[in-house]
Amino acid sequence: MSPRGWIFSLITLLPVPFLLLAVFFGGLWVWMAFLYLSAVTFALDEMIAVTGRAKPGSEFPAADVLSVLLALTHFGLLILAILALSGHFGWTFAERIVGFFAFGLFFGQISNPNAHELIHRTDKRLFNLGKWVFITLLFGHHTSAHRHVHHRFVGTKHDPNTASLGESFYSFAPRAWRGSFIEGLRAEGALRSRAGNSSFLHHPYFSYIGGAFLTLFFSWLIAGWAGVLSLVLLAFYAQMQLLLSDYVQHYGLVRHVLADGKLEPVAPHHSWNAPHWFSDYLMLSAPRHSDHHAHPARRYPLLELPSREAAPMLPYGLPATAAVALFPRSWRRMMDVRARHWREKPRQ
Repeated sequence: MSPRGWIFSLITLLPVPFLLLAVFFGGLWVWMAFLYLSAVTFALDEMIAVTGRAKPGSEFPAADVLSVLLALTHFGLLILAILALSGHFGWTFAERIVGFFAFGLFFGQISNPNAHELIHRTDKRLFNLGKWVFITLLFGHHTSAHRHVHHRFVGTKHDPNTASLGESFYSFAPRAWRGSFIEGLRAEGALRSRAGNSSFLHHPYFSYIGGAFLTLFFSWLIAGWAGVLSLVLLAFYAQMQLLLSDYVQHYGLVRHVLADGKLEPVAPHHSWNAPHWFSDYLMLSAPRHSDHHAHPARRYPLLELPSREAAPMLPYGLPATAAVALFPRSWRRMMDVRARHWREKPRQ
């Protein structure tokens, strides 16, 4: 494995032993897990702010192995989180609060980007693994909406997950959740109609909704109604982090309609990027968003960071910038001028 592969693996997997120690020993380990995924990430991003471009051949062979390991770890950690938050490991009230955020940050900052990586794979085994990560977070429909709607219509009014200039996250989130569910369903219906497939049991939304109820039922079996509540709260927190990423990464940017009535091709200036090294590795290069939209099938170690002249850059790492988005006035002061610059910038 290349040095870059070891760094990816270390940064994304290090929260796992912290969370395991937190579950069984509580106390300091709960705080260690939380701080690693919050304060430490922000501090290291700011200390060494800019990453380099990925170089051809820098992909490490174990990239898929790491993604599979993270996905399988997700399922185990979700079970432990439900049990811990339901009182099965003797956590104090304070430990439950901090532990909720620690687990929630792992699911939002690592499980979500990893599942996103996997649903873009052509290997059905990898695709289904990513799909089930989203399903266990009660967000299965994102599997369809992201691939068939967001990538096709990003930067336009037809994409529920593109935030308009001036739109607050609190207005965006319910619109994006509802819109992506409906538009994803519509897109799947159109695909199945063209394929002549009318089987209800093989409809992706059957697995999304059925899998969500199955996950809720399993939570009830292992931890009762407290387990169901724990799952719902963890899933909600993870979903909001994914929606925050969508909100931040396309805020205020637009794709224009060309003279022939078609949309301009997706370009680097249609996504916000974050050139901050630690969160880039933690989130499997999800902050290199322009290159992902240009090459959806490109695996995360090879995603390139565009130049500042070619694509908009966030002022902080993606998690920190997303935190600012929770405060609409501060967000608009920080981002609206930047967004207008890219909306008005002449195209080559």
